[in-house]
Amino acid sequence: MLTPKSNRPTPERLLDAAEKLMRTTGLANATTKAIAREAGCSEAALYKHFANKEELFVRVLTERSPNAGPLLAALTGDPGERTVEERLAEIARHASLFYADAMPMAASLFAEPALLNRHRDGIQQIGRGPHMVLEALAGHLRRERERGRIRADADPRAAAALLLGACFQRAFFLHFSGEDAVQPVAEFAPAVARTVWAAVG
Repeated sequence: MLTPKSNRPTPERLLDAAEKLMRTTGLANATTKAIAREAGCSEAALYKHFANKEELFVRVLTERSPNAGPLLAALTGDPGERTVEERLAEIARHASLFYADAMPMAASLFAEPALLNRHRDGIQQIGRGPHMVLEALAGHLRRERERGRIRADADPRAAAALLLGACFQRAFFLHFSGEDAVQPVAEFAPAVARTVWAAVG
C-alpha cells in the first residue's frame, strides 16, 4: 500500500512530484506512474485530479515557474503609465526567463516523435499550448494599436513573434552554448523591446 509522503493535499503532492521528476529526469521520463509513486499515491488518484500528464506539465509551468505569473500579468494587465516600449521590455524579460526555465523540462520530448505526438494531443485536449503566449502578446499589441499607441499599419502578430522568438532563441543558446553565448537578460530585454518598438512605434 502506498503511503502519502506528507499531509499536503493529494493534488499538491502530485504537483510537487511532477515538478521534481520533470526537472530532474525530463518530461519524457516523468511518467504518470512515476509521478504517482513519487507522490505516495496511486495512478488512479492522479487521474482523479488531473486529466493527463500534460495538464500536470502545464500546471508546473504556470504555477511553479517564478516568471509565469509575472509574464501573464505583463501580457494581460493594464499598461498604466508605462510606455509600449517599457511594457515590451518587461514582457521580454519575463519571457526570456520563463523559456530558460521551461526548456530543459520539455527538451526530452523532441527525442521521441511518438511521445511528442502524444504530448501535443494531450495539450490540445486541455485547450492549452505554447502558442497561447504568442496570442496573448498579439492581442496586447492589437489593443495598443486600437489606442493609437502603435502604428496603424503595424502587424501585431508578427511583432509578437519577433519579440518572443528572440526570447526563445536566447533560452536555446543559453542551454546549448552557455551563458557566454547570450546577453544578460537585463541588457537583452530592453534591446529587443527597443528594436520591436522601432518597427511598430
